[in-house]
Amino acid sequence: MVSDPRLVLVLGDQLSPDIAALRQADKARDVVVMAEVASETGYVPHHPKKIALIFAAMRHFAQELESEGWTVRYTRLDDPDTAGSIPGELLRRAEETGAGKVLATEPGEWRLIEALRDCPLEVSLLEDDRFFAPHAAFEHWAEGRKELRMEYFYRQMRRKTGYLMQGDKPVGGKWNYDQQNRKRAEPDLFRSAPMQFTPDETTQEVLTLVGDRFGRNFGDLDGFRFAVTRGQARRALAHFVTHQLAGFGDIQDAMLRGDPYLNHSLLSAYMNIGLLSPREVCDAVQAAWEAGDVPLNSAEGYIRQILGWREYVRGIYFLEGPDYPRRNALNHRRALPPVYWGAETQMTCMAEAVGQTKTEAYAHHIQRLMVTGNFALLAGLNPAEVHEWYLSVYIDAFEWVEAPNTVGMSQFADGGVIASKPYVSSGNYISKMSDYCDGCAYDVKTKQGKGACPFNLLYWAFLDRQRDRFAENHRMGTIYATWDRMEAEKRETILSEAAAFLDRMSAGETI
Repeated sequence: MVSDPRLVLVLGDQLSPDIAALRQADKARDVVVMAEVASETGYVPHHPKKIALIFAAMRHFAQELESEGWTVRYTRLDDPDTAGSIPGELLRRAEETGAGKVLATEPGEWRLIEALRDCPLEVSLLEDDRFFAPHAAFEHWAEGRKELRMEYFYRQMRRKTGYLMQGDKPVGGKWNYDQQNRKRAEPDLFRSAPMQFTPDETTQEVLTLVGDRFGRNFGDLDGFRFAVTRGQARRALAHFVTHQLAGFGDIQDAMLRGDPYLNHSLLSAYMNIGLLSPREVCDAVQAAWEAGDVPLNSAEGYIRQILGWREYVRGIYFLEGPDYPRRNALNHRRALPPVYWGAETQMTCMAEAVGQTKTEAYAHHIQRLMVTGNFALLAGLNPAEVHEWYLSVYIDAFEWVEAPNTVGMSQFADGGVIASKPYVSSGNYISKMSDYCDGCAYDVKTKQGKGACPFNLLYWAFLDRQRDRFAENHRMGTIYATWDRMEAEKRETILSEAAAFLDRMSAGETI
């Protein structure tokens, strides 16, 4: 007797042939459901390149599944019969096929997990095991700890996986080579860029659809050259390891006008939608180091971003629960200003970071943390709005990875779950790590008065505003001591000028 088919849900960030739901399915009788739906394109105003990447990769993956003998029911965004949501599509396909059960791999966002739990079908949610650390393993590591610091989790993951290890010791005698990875970058016409791909017919159809539907979203669709298949993504990985990885470590924190990529890989989007696995990426980096092709600081720095940080923030997201993205420990309420959506600004660093984001749907971690994130924190912007902006504009942004980076690491809105102190700085950090300050309308060396860099004013105003919370922080005591040694008149001038700047910003004036 042949049993009824089950529906096998594959989401747009689950494009892996060995995803849990596919492994447990029966190719001969079960039906794969994939859907481009309005509810996923509209919960935030996603960058057009992000929508295009996901839809193009979904369509190619569906073709691969069909070529391997799977029955796939695929809904395009412009399908007149679309239900408009993932649960709605499951109900529609259940009615068509007679299926009453759904196999689904756990989504990476609480809103979708809750939507599937509320779906009036029998949904089996399977843990997404594409990660190194299962939920239970992270919870076990976190249990009883007063501070959940990434560095200690990372060391445990190194021991567990064996990456860059000699027995129980790290190769080279150190766990972390971050001190070697803070050099400035210089212009280099011969620096290799991430591999690019010419859109095929399937991708071109998607680009036309996205241009018609989402052309008014923040972000440029022109110049789409991302990998959209697993084969292309593996070629992009090989290109990075061969041509960019060796120089990655030294300048991974640098920022340079006219060079948006430096030696960064742009592989995060491919990992986050399932075209690459984190294990195959780390394996490739480890192999390059073992072959003597890349220095240890580059290999360790890259593996740390995946094995350490990526796994850690996912663990935090699921450990902390659905309310995490809405936390606001510092009670910041100021609205996100137009500069984040490309409005004219005299601040070169913001213009560069936001302009690059608009064009590429990409900015690297220091641009996100120490330019747009630092400014948002110093200016007291509402972290929920900042979170939604990051989720909207970056091609690799999915809530499980984006929310902890924004709410926790960048905005300190989780009250210190992730960071031991807020990541704030004056303009000096940006000047040290970039060429953004050269020729800027503001003078990074001017602390107050005409032409003073806004980061310099806002830095001290933030510390003064949040003194009750941070004055006793052992990592910030000397900073407050410096503030206290300033003459009272100077402090008052700084606070007054910072307030005036924020008033102009909130009034919509060019800053």
